[in-house]
Amino acid sequence: MALTRSGSWRSVVVAKEAIAFGQRTFAAAAGKSKKGSKGAASDAPKASILSKEVKSTTVVGANILKDGTDPKIMPDSEYPDGLWHLLDKRPALSELRRKNIETLPYEDLKRFVKLDNRARIKENNSIKAKN
Repeated sequence: MALTRSGSWRSVVVAKEAIAFGQRTFAAAAGKSKKGSKGAASDAPKASILSKEVKSTTVVGANILKDGTDPKIMPDSEYPDGLWHLLDKRPALSELRRKNIETLPYEDLKRFVKLDNRARIKENNSIKAKN
């Protein structure tokens, strides 16, 4: 009779582990209770510790070194000219195909060749995959 009870207890333990295995649980924070906590004000977002002066003169969070500091924001004249054109919209392949290739600027011609090669490679790969 003792063997049957231990066997039944073992199956209960295994069943509980199987149920808890699929759930993600988190530990309660030290010193805080889960239910019945009074003080709903603690749930409100906290004000930033950094002053407005620090936020406007440094790039907060850009430091990747342990002993380093956040980089300072410099005036626009200190940055290279090409930086301001990085986010400009570049023409798509369909737009470049509509234009006369002989009149394209060098940068657009380079982009056309790159995009056209990429499109041909994708087309050839899809044909090979079908065979």
